Amino acid sequence: MDEVTFKSDTVLSDVHLYTPNHRHLMVRLNGMGQPVFLSQFKLLWNRDSQADSGAEGGHHGMGPAEQTPPSGPGSTRPPLGSDCSSDITSQEGVGARLDEDGDLDVERRPRAASDSEPAEPPRDKVWRGALLLADYILFQRDLFQGRTVLELGAGTGLASIIAATVARTVYCTDVGADLLAMCQRNVALNSHLTAAGGGVVKVKELDWLKDDLCTDPEVPFSWSQEDVSDLYSHTTILLAAEVFYDDDLTDALFRTLSRLVHRLENACTAILSVEKRLNFTLRRLDVACEAYDHFRSWLQRLERLADGRLRFAVEPVEASFPQLLVYERIQQLELWKIFVEPVT
Repeated sequence: MDEVTFKSDTVLSDVHLYTPNHRHLMVRLNGMGQPVFLSQFKLLWNRDSQADSGAEGGHHGMGPAEQTPPSGPGSTRPPLGSDCSSDITSQEGVGARLDEDGDLDVERRPRAASDSEPAEPPRDKVWRGALLLADYILFQRDLFQGRTVLELGAGTGLASIIAATVARTVYCTDVGADLLAMCQRNVALNSHLTAAGGGVVKVKELDWLKDDLCTDPEVPFSWSQEDVSDLYSHTTILLAAEVFYDDDLTDALFRTLSRLVHRLENACTAILSVEKRLNFTLRRLDVACEAYDHFRSWLQRLERLADGRLRFAVEPVEASFPQLLVYERIQQLELWKIFVEPVT
């Protein structure tokens, strides 16, 4: 697996809050409580890492610092983004920095030395659950090979883009034209990763508060009839990362997940990434993981569900697979798999 680094203006995720009085389910806020929509990034494969390891593979028409990763799990390389020596990454001065809480900080908007602005740029925290999910996709490439994948609540589209390096089609979904336009931009910035394998990322709106997909051609990021048919006919993997911190949002996600899998023609697997967040609650007057507990209650509810059509089996994923991205893999990060099969 080639190393991946991030340019110093990389931002991988934003904050979603449930606000019932707003038109959309999710409103994105930055550290100052202002809406955040534009978070663009580019992933770079380091060509030197493959040469050093003796792995086989060609450039497949990519640029000098970009190369297709070899297929298959089991890589034991150092974390992606460490010791990168290509021309592009060395000029950017990429490095991993942690704040006082151990969260990964990523530099934004690097400034030239001649700029009059302060030398220290503002930073955004990266949500580690999305990075854990991306790590798992990179490790389990065979699971995604040639598949049709649907990501729910894609944010900036990181997991969708990583999945499309091996998947046939990835539907990268969220809500809000500004956010989806940003996802589309990120897909374009990272087209060098998906081009070699022939994967396609399709950015679409999927509102968890609506029962049906929008097919109005006048609405940006709506679904064509061909895409709807392809989604229900071929999807076998669903993804969701870091969308389980609010009870109402978790309820909406699981209802949407249940509605979708009942319409899919094939058995499927949902892979969910969650971080257990400890918070002091006035109700308990103690520190608790109430959002995580609500998430787990939904997993238990699915296992007990008996509608005569589908069977849900839930299991945790041991986070012992190689870490290929630069972040702190804390114990509070978890991956869960939900296997959905027809009742026979």
